[in-house]
Amino acid sequence: MNSFLFAVAYWFLSVFYSVAALLLSFLPGRKPVAWVIARYTKRMVWAMRTFAGIRLEVRGREHLIDRPVIYACKHHSWGDGFCIYSTIPDLAFVTGDHLEKYPFMATLLKKLGAIVVNNCGGMEARRNLASRSADAAKDGRSILIYPEGHLNAPGTYRRYRSGVWHMMNNFDMPVVPVATNLGLFWQEEHYKKTPGTAVIEFLDPIMPGMAKDEFLDLLRDRIEARSQQLIAEATNTPVVPSVLVTA
Repeated sequence: MNSFLFAVAYWFLSVFYSVAALLLSFLPGRKPVAWVIARYTKRMVWAMRTFAGIRLEVRGREHLIDRPVIYACKHHSWGDGFCIYSTIPDLAFVTGDHLEKYPFMATLLKKLGAIVVNNCGGMEARRNLASRSADAAKDGRSILIYPEGHLNAPGTYRRYRSGVWHMMNNFDMPVVPVATNLGLFWQEEHYKKTPGTAVIEFLDPIMPGMAKDEFLDLLRDRIEARSQQLIAEATNTPVVPSVLVTA
């Protein structure tokens, strides 16, 4: 029943705020649409708590620094974006072009200043990431990116991609790793939701200037280790290493 009630709330809120954002997209500037999306994400976190029984706990706020940064987040489910954006509004988030298949979504993403890249990767995707990230950096906005580029089940990870390293050094922006255990309660694109306390935790920033491989290893180790600790804490089980998925 919790999952059903949340699904109803999810689609109602999504349709309502999408229509509102689309109407406001005809106004000049980005702020009207950004305001609606900020309200939407806060309402979605409220719906998670009210209907699905998933309470959100945010840790590590002391690691948030007063300058534009890149938030590199573990990606367990679609809920990750709602949780991060409701905590730090007006982010320039990196997303795949799969979202543009939904009606009017391309218009809204452009208005929000989202960084849309080709899901297939390649040189074109890297060029788009560089140019659109430059626009966000020029505006002084922080950027949200999922360095694995894919949803993952709890306890698993994929190869961390180098786009976040290029962004960090091109725009001289620190990277704040973000760990989570949200997948225990809202996994990937699964319909079923499990009540409990989901945690997102901001970790120590990584400053620009590191070599690529050294940076990616450090970023992966920090995110994966802390995410596994959060999973163990929530399940009252021993901490185990996350498993690389190669498929």
